[in-house]
Amino acid sequence: MPPRTTHTLSLQAPSWALALLVALFGLAAAATASRLGSAQAPIVLPDLVELGPGAIRYRDPGDVWRDGQPTSAPLQTVRIPGGLRIMRHQVTAADYQRCVKAQACLAIDVDEEAAPDRPVVKVSWRDADAYAAWLSRSTGLPFRLPTDREWAYAAGSRFSDDAEPASAQGADPGRRALALYDKDAARNAGRGPGLGPGLGKTPQPIGTFGANEHGLLDVAGNVWEWTDTCFVRTTLDALGTVEANIVNCGVRLVEGRHRAYMPDFIRDARAGGCSVGTPPSAIGFRLVFNAAR
Repeated sequence: MPPRTTHTLSLQAPSWALALLVALFGLAAAATASRLGSAQAPIVLPDLVELGPGAIRYRDPGDVWRDGQPTSAPLQTVRIPGGLRIMRHQVTAADYQRCVKAQACLAIDVDEEAAPDRPVVKVSWRDADAYAAWLSRSTGLPFRLPTDREWAYAAGSRFSDDAEPASAQGADPGRRALALYDKDAARNAGRGPGLGPGLGKTPQPIGTFGANEHGLLDVAGNVWEWTDTCFVRTTLDALGTVEANIVNCGVRLVEGRHRAYMPDFIRDARAGGCSVGTPPSAIGFRLVFNAAR
């Protein structure tokens, strides 16, 4: 399991590599502002949490078939050798709006859910990817969406394994679909793991669902998060040997109280579009800092 000791990266006491990058960015921003005579405030760097190298027990996502029958992927130990830097909280509506004003992100519907202190929702994978590209250009620092393995590592005890329940085993597709739906619905209803009341489907202010053991806020709350992982369908023979892997990057993995798979252009999961699994109530995102370590 990942080490329990983590710390927040800040502009005052970052690692030397991050400090150097931030300093260079600050000099470049000051020079640009001087040339343009602009008083525009610089982009505020997100609050990051750093996790050291470690390992987790993990089951690869996707649709797995063995000897003609649906099954769960095997549980394995996965290492994250370089550790991970990830946003402490999800990107907020205010954060995203700055990208919209810069004409680098598409506007979203503005309603009661778009309060500045709440996660941005009704964003597609494409929107999240555009925001990561804009933030990287604006800061000169590399940001991207996490892979599912990275998200699971950062989620810690709030990561939900998606092993199929015993009632889903067998050849009856209807019985299997109902068993999987019941499992996801039970996790969505009322309470999440260690999260207190579910607080409905409306996105709540940052911090409502507390911090996990690594200091990340609102993991597996009522806003799911886009990852960069593509949907994969794997076919195994009776001995477990891989016969075929079909990768579809038009469908991406969404993580939260359970896994779900969504077409990359879908913004509102409640309007439909869930390719596999029970639809999330709302989808937002957080990014990882991808500098070389």
